[in-house]
Order: sequence, then C-alpha cells, then structure tokens
Amino acid sequence: MVELVYPQDVKLTEKEKTSICYLSFPDSYSGCLGDTQFSFRFRQSVGRRTSRLRDDLYNRDAPVTLQRETAHFFGYVYFRQVKDVSVKRGYFQKSLVLVSRLPYTHLFHSLMQTIAPEFFEKHEPCLEAVCNEIDQWPSPVPGQTLNLPVMGVILQVRIPSKFDKPGGSPVRQTAKENLLPVPTLLPTIHELDLFKCFQSILIHLQMLWELTLLGEPLVVMAPSPTVSSETVLALISSISPLKFCCDFRPYFTIHDSEFREYTTRTQAPPSVVLGVTNPFFIKTFQSWPHIVRLGEVKMAGDLPKQVKVKKLSKLKTLDTKPGIYTAYKTFLHKDKILIKRLLKGIQRKRPSEVQSAILRRHLLELTQSFIIPLERYMASLMPLQRSVTPWKTPPQIRPFSQDEFLSTLDHAGPQLTSLLRGDWIGLYRKFFRSPNFDGWYRHRHREMTQKLESLHLEVICDADLLGWTKDKSEVEVVDLILKLREKLVKARRQQLQLRDGVMDKLDSFISSIISSLPADLQIVLGTGASP
Repeated sequence: MVELVYPQDVKLTEKEKTSICYLSFPDSYSGCLGDTQFSFRFRQSVGRRTSRLRDDLYNRDAPVTLQRETAHFFGYVYFRQVKDVSVKRGYFQKSLVLVSRLPYTHLFHSLMQTIAPEFFEKHEPCLEAVCNEIDQWPSPVPGQTLNLPVMGVILQVRIPSKFDKPGGSPVRQTAKENLLPVPTLLPTIHELDLFKCFQSILIHLQMLWELTLLGEPLVVMAPSPTVSSETVLALISSISPLKFCCDFRPYFTIHDSEFREYTTRTQAPPSVVLGVTNPFFIKTFQSWPHIVRLGEVKMAGDLPKQVKVKKLSKLKTLDTKPGIYTAYKTFLHKDKILIKRLLKGIQRKRPSEVQSAILRRHLLELTQSFIIPLERYMASLMPLQRSVTPWKTPPQIRPFSQDEFLSTLDHAGPQLTSLLRGDWIGLYRKFFRSPNFDGWYRHRHREMTQKLESLHLEVICDADLLGWTKDKSEVEVVDLILKLREKLVKARRQQLQLRDGVMDKLDSFISSIISSLPADLQIVLGTGASP
C-alpha cells in the first residue's frame, strides 16, 4: 500500500498507484536483505496532462537519450528489508520511491542514498523537509551546472546538452560563490557502471548491441531487481547517441498492467526489452527469440566467468543455467581486441570506472560508425538554401530511398570509421524495419522541416515586403498578413531558432501594413501581429 505521497497535491490514479506498489518491491525469489536500490518504468494513465511548454523547452536542447518522457514515468527505489520481531511477518519491509519523467538514473539514486536512510529513522517530517528543499531547486537546463541542496549536502551536477561533444568530458563551471558545505560533485547524472553491468556477458557485447539497435524482443532474467534494471538500462544506453525508440522495462513483474499484452502467444513478441527476476517468466517467455539469463557473477581465476550462447530449446526448467538463449547470428564480427583489452584490465586490477570508460568509448564509436552514413545521406535530402524564396512555399525534403542510401556505402560507409568487418548492408536492411529507424528518421525529418521553416522566415524578413504590397490588391495583402501570422504563431509554438530580430521585424511589418489598410479591415484583422 502507498503510505505517503509528497508533494501532497500530486494526484496519482489508482492504476498508477497499483503499478508503483508492485514495482517497488523485489519479488520473494530475490531474497534482498538489507538495503537495495533499483529502478523501474511504467506507463502513465491516459488523460494525464503535462506541461507541454516546459517539456518542449527542455527537450529542445537536451540529448535525445535524456529527453523528458511524455507517456511514461521512471521510479527510483530504495528498499529496506530487515528482521523485526514486532512485525507479523518477522521483517520490516518498506520502499521509498522517487517518481520522475527524467532518466537521471545516477543523480536520483545518489539522492535516494542521502534521503532514504534518514527517512526510515524519522519518517514523515523528514520527507516534508526534503520536499521543501527540492521545491527550491532550479529547473534542469541543458548545458548548465546546478547546485542542489538537500539534507545538509549540496549535489553539484551538470545537465548534458545536445551540443556537447559525444564522449567528451564536459567542462565544469566553477562555483562563483563560496558554497558551504563544499558541493559533492556527481561526474554524471545518468551514466551507469557499464563494465559492472556487462562483466559476465562481455564476449557477447557485439550481439547484444545489434539486438538493441534492431529493437529485437529481449528478456533479461536476473537474480535481483538491481541487476535486472541496471542491465536493461545499460543495454538501452549501448546505442547512444541514438535514441532507443521501443518500450523498455528495467524491472517487470507478473502484476504489471501490460503483463498480458507482452506475454500473449497469439501474436509475435513486441519490440521491448524486459528485466525480470521471477523464474516463472522462463515458462512464460519460451516463445521469445532472445533471453539473457544472468546468475550471480562467478570468477574463473581472476576473470568473471562468461555465459555461453545456448539454443532456445534448452530453456525449459525454472533452474535454467545462465546463458544467452537465442538463434541470432550477428551481422558484424566480434571486436576481439576490445575483449582482450578489457580482460587484461581485469588481471591488472584496472578500476571499474576506467573499464567502463573504455566500453562506453567503444560502443559510442560503433554506433557513430553506423549512424554517420545515415546522417550524411539524410543531409543530402535537404533542399539547397538558394532554393528557398520569400514568395513561394518552402521546397520539400526529398524522400528517403533505402536503395539509394545503400548505394552510397561503397564510398561513404562505416568502413571509413570502423575496423569491424561483416555484413553492414544486411544490418542496415534489418534496421530499416525497426522502430529505432522510424524514430530516428521522424526526429531528423522534423528537425530539417523546422530548419526549412526558419530559413523561409529569415528570407521573408530580408525581402522588400513593403515594396511587394504597393501594386497588390487588398485581398492579396490580407492573404499575406494571415499567412505570415500563421507562420509566426507556428514558429513561436515550435520555438524555432531564428536570427536575432527576425520575429520583431516581421511583427512590425504586419502592424504597419494593417495600419495602412481601410478602417473596416483594420477592425477585422486587429492591430498587431497576433490575431
């Protein structure tokens, strides 16, 4: 049951409360004693209203992988289970959950580490004090460094921006004021310890990257919600800076409202990555094409024991051994140099954060090698700037031709930036059928359309509008005013990035033209740039 909700004016539907309740506790198979942290993601109820303007402002400059969710919430859990003879079941079991639309995994888990232990000691007054502090925090603005005070500490974080160099170290702003206490610097708001997440599946990283890129149905069966959620989120992040456009659930239970939707056998499994801990799912997901079964990490000498790829037919019993159960054949060859480098790093006791940095760099370069030819081809579909004229509708973006794109790969393909060999063309062909390609294409097409709209408004601004109106009829002039107003309203709504002064100049032009028209038309049109 939900005991408390802060802030108190937040309205959760019964369905949302039920989802949070079931997802906030490890199932009985996990045996989580002590304190456990994990995360989940659930669908919001239909009809919930969001602040569209705030979301658009933030999402415009945030990396696509860190944009605010519109249809889902994340839950960041701190669960405590300790023996307590005063409780009927013999154990104290409680979770504190932070619910947000933002995928700031590292920041929110760090925040919960500060708040939760205190909350379990002091209860409701502690939460009230914390919420009052968080209420004073500034909104996240991409590119800014924020100081976030809570419970006597200051968390200093930088909010990533889409203008950051991928894989680069963000330049930290030094605090202008002498803050006391000295801020606790968080090196990232969202990144996970990739090496820790992937340590028993390192030799299969290439396969898992391809499965995630292609949006294949994938189940991660793990010994705990922590391993389940971290592995799913690590997989999703492996294709960054490309956005994972399918559904994903870092922790999923049989009580989830989408359980039947995702486990029906009357249709093909959906494009979703699920993290589960209940062995019951082995029976449920036998028709799924890809299942990663993880156990507790075992060592073979100095090295973590690597799981093997196994046939799906072997996935039968509740005590199924760890392994990757799939018939999938990779399009690209393994990067043996990377695997050797990471395994050597383990033997040399290289710190986990350094191993993670090597992994992150490799995955970033792999995804960029894949996506750069697509970006280059997409840019070639944009009309030339000189074809944008003030008196005509902006020209259309040329349609994306898969065959035309594939024909460019001989001279401008991934081989220019990647040493990996294999069937890149086959990988692209399958990618074209995935939700990730659809999401990427829609996003880029929308950006290019907005760029064309911006160019068109700037060209109109530079034209001799007053001169054009001199020999035109009133009907033509009124038509121009109405069309210009519509474009300006649309530009403001979409927050188009325009040259300084463009909007003001066009507003001024509309006002001056209206004032030169007959009085009856001025009344109909109003006096300003807005209708």
